[in-house]
Amino acid sequence: MSIVQTPHGGPDALGVPLHDFSTNSNACGPCPHTLAALQSCDASRYPDPAYTDVKAQLADFHGVLPERILLASSASEFIFRITAWIAQQGWQRGDPAVRVPLHAYGDYAQAARAWGLSVVTSGQDAALQWHADPSSPLGQSVGGDGVTSAASVQVLDCAYGPLRLSGISPWGGAQRDLLWQLYTPNKALGLTGVRAAYAIAPFGSTEAVAALKALCASWPVGAHGVALLQSWVQADTQAWLHSSLQTLRGWKLRQTQLLQDAGWTVQPSETPFFCAQPPAGVDAAALCVQLRAQGIKLRDATSFGLPGWVRVSVQAPASQDALKAVVLNPHLETSHVR
Repeated sequence: MSIVQTPHGGPDALGVPLHDFSTNSNACGPCPHTLAALQSCDASRYPDPAYTDVKAQLADFHGVLPERILLASSASEFIFRITAWIAQQGWQRGDPAVRVPLHAYGDYAQAARAWGLSVVTSGQDAALQWHADPSSPLGQSVGGDGVTSAASVQVLDCAYGPLRLSGISPWGGAQRDLLWQLYTPNKALGLTGVRAAYAIAPFGSTEAVAALKALCASWPVGAHGVALLQSWVQADTQAWLHSSLQTLRGWKLRQTQLLQDAGWTVQPSETPFFCAQPPAGVDAAALCVQLRAQGIKLRDATSFGLPGWVRVSVQAPASQDALKAVVLNPHLETSHVR
């Protein structure tokens, strides 16, 4: 079986983009408090293999028992690990399915297909169901869709919850206790190069936690990842994040107005990223290629199931001005016109 690598934003074969609108990392970052913690951490030794201290700190931060905290080397690693567990279990079904949102992060479906599981976008009988709050690429929140029991394994991807710029989460505390909650603080901290994540297990899931630990390699999170997670729960880090959200709100207003003035259609979002469509006659995928050669990278949304659209993260005004100089250019190459 051939598995195609899911497209991602950020650096590529051409290196680091000069103006990167393709990744959802906090453009105000990196968080100085976390950066200092990374620079001072001791990478000469293994972390505690049980991660006792960091799990206790994360548990206290979320108001849950440490036994409900499961560390992962990244969100993608957890996605593949819990999918492997579903495949291993079989769930007493001949063909266990994985339900993913219609427009969603590609690793959900890629992990399912890698393990030979069916992928569906509707229905309540899937063995594993993915939710996101807010979602990518749209940056919008969708409620629990009738999640009232733990009949199937359900995961709420909370990667962009800390970057919410407007609205409130439709997922209540009681509902969250029925599912896994997956967190990846590196995005909110502007430090996506440091790989570390954690999940909060549902109530009464001791056996599931043990099974997922058994599927994990030793020391999934290195010293730098531990330092990032420990910094994440500190008051000064959270204060910096709160301040950065106010900055991002202002930058977002400026950036959406810039694109709309250039004739783009901008979808509403609750996050510092959104989906946008170029003016009629401009091929979005080809435009992404053209701009990448000029040091500007957008995220083609075709792999998200939105051909003709791009996902655009909010960037600082200097990068916005570089984008403006291109999108307001009326002389786009004819090869990029549909």
